[in-house]
Amino acid sequence: MSADFLYTIEVILNGLMAGVMYSLVALGFVLIFKASGIFNYAQGVMALFAALTLVGIQTGQIPFAHLINAIFGTNVHHFGWQVPTVLAIALTIGVMVVFAIIVERYILHHLVNQEPIILFMATIGLAYFMEGFGDIMWGSDIKTLDVGLPSGGSLWLEEFTLGWAAEGEQYYGMYLDKLDMVASLVAIVLVVSLTIFSQYTTTGRALRAVADDHQAALSVGISLRTIWVIVWSIAGFVALVAGIMWGAKSGVQFSLSLIALKALPVLILGGFTSIPGAIIGGLIIGVGEKLFEYTIGPLVGGATENWFAYVLALMFLVFRPQGLFGEKIIERV
Repeated sequence: MSADFLYTIEVILNGLMAGVMYSLVALGFVLIFKASGIFNYAQGVMALFAALTLVGIQTGQIPFAHLINAIFGTNVHHFGWQVPTVLAIALTIGVMVVFAIIVERYILHHLVNQEPIILFMATIGLAYFMEGFGDIMWGSDIKTLDVGLPSGGSLWLEEFTLGWAAEGEQYYGMYLDKLDMVASLVAIVLVVSLTIFSQYTTTGRALRAVADDHQAALSVGISLRTIWVIVWSIAGFVALVAGIMWGAKSGVQFSLSLIALKALPVLILGGFTSIPGAIIGGLIIGVGEKLFEYTIGPLVGGATENWFAYVLALMFLVFRPQGLFGEKIIERV
């Protein structure tokens, strides 16, 4: 095989891995949208907050240490212990469940049967509140997240593919990040589990009924409060998974909340109500932006990954606004 062909295959595989990372964020958006019919602007900040909380618990950091020191004149920052990774993840999941209960009780409970734009504005306020609260609680410095995930390229894969190129061509083996491979496996498990939950469980069917009509769901005995707590808890867990993967890749910092912007094209392509669509949309975006950067980027000065996904999403909005797997828009005229 020629080196150019092998490089193209490598670009496609890396694009698939990147797309899976985008999909992990998009899954949280899909879950909230299926339960309430709104776009949860706070999903990216939820991933940031979950990652901050995990690092804080894992390293024994004292919450609100800066505030405590400023008020009482102390100089304490850590408890002096390290929490095992599994226990830290379990405690972080508990924090996200408590967060879901608080959101339902003090925000969503007062907005039942309101217009979607009102709920959307509420999530914008929630996003900025969580960002500031996370800053006060855990500090704004960049943190290193280590949960034992492998990192760096796969040496075995590089050595295995080293001799694939034709004789005389320079080729140094295929590079794939081991963290991206793990993220792909995790995403597959999440999608299968969430699809089964959504399609084949009573709670999953109730979730779809709530999204269609709050008042009708209440009239048949479905508890909005319970459904919203469940779905926001699951979305919090998905946010934690995304926060772990992205935090392990690039560090836990406040720019992590901006990964929500990368989920927008994924949702537009896959459909706001489809869990498998979030993965398919992510794969299309990931492969598309990598291939476009590899083939067209050098001709237009590069940096096409910053805008390609949004241009592709715009084209989908023009021709298929509901996405590939979204519910078809049927209106009687």
